[in-house]
Amino acid sequence: MKLGLFKPKPRTPVELVLHLRHLLPYAAPNPDVRKSKRTEKICELRKVILEVRTVLYGDERSEPAEEACVKLTQEFFKEDTCHMLIASLPHLDPGTRQDVTHVIANLHRQRVNGRSLASDYLERNTALLAMLLPGCEDSELAISYGAILRECIRHQVAAKYILESDHIKLFFKYIQDPSFDIASDAASTFTELLTRHKSTVAEFLDKNYDWFFLEYNSLLESSNYITRRNAVRLLRAMLLDRSNTPVMVRYVCSLDNMRIFMNLLRDSNKTIQLEAFHVFKLFLANQRKPQEIVKVLIANRSKLIRFFSDFTFEKADENFESDKAEVVKEIATLELEGQPSLKEISC
Repeated sequence: MKLGLFKPKPRTPVELVLHLRHLLPYAAPNPDVRKSKRTEKICELRKVILEVRTVLYGDERSEPAEEACVKLTQEFFKEDTCHMLIASLPHLDPGTRQDVTHVIANLHRQRVNGRSLASDYLERNTALLAMLLPGCEDSELAISYGAILRECIRHQVAAKYILESDHIKLFFKYIQDPSFDIASDAASTFTELLTRHKSTVAEFLDKNYDWFFLEYNSLLESSNYITRRNAVRLLRAMLLDRSNTPVMVRYVCSLDNMRIFMNLLRDSNKTIQLEAFHVFKLFLANQRKPQEIVKVLIANRSKLIRFFSDFTFEKADENFESDKAEVVKEIATLELEGQPSLKEISC
């Protein structure tokens, strides 16, 4: 008799999720569960997570089946499996955590009858987001938690919840964490949060302008060049987005803000200098510059023109030289009485 003929029948997608839900409580240590039993269950849990991943992504033998993905997605978001799975991450090995991250990422992008079940789930379970955020400052979990959080932010309901809560303030701490992994992952999530959902971000920046940019300017003046570089790059993206035009106009009317960018133009890092230039030119393109800004530019006219004459980059975009010429022209013709017309600088 060949035992290979009696292999167990593969579980259906629904059975896989039900079995996953049954095994997840064993992930965390429990004094009421024998160590040997828990070890056995965790081993089984790893296999089930891998099976779920195979259903969603396929393998070398077959592509994922749409119907199976739909049924798995429906069962996964029917109850609290998502919350249980994320809560188990600290107790799983790195390889299994990576599989979990891929599974959740796929499920958040699945659509059933044109609808995102993940979005509906997050709207009912915002506590999940509150659970993910503290994990972003754990050196072992930051990559997994950050990746999952970014998948959640793809849904407007999740981004809006974080932006409207005090959780958004945590990112100013995470981004400046001494750990490179924590800081860089937090910067990626912060960028996603402030660029993906245009109308939500514009509303947030308008309502929270004062405290947000006070905190943000501290990133621009950070002693860490990676923090400065990421902050300048993200600010450029935000200010040049048409949805944020009112915020951009408000930002470039501030003398304190302009002074920060005059300093960043002299940064030792060339990438920061170039990114800073693309923001600095917005202060010059503003046709309603406050007189205090005009006075500072006039007082520093000679130094600025001399500075820009040597301000060159090997890999600058094709508009750089023409933009620089417009900036120099504007500085050279500034007057305190009446504002000269300035052609709009290409961005």
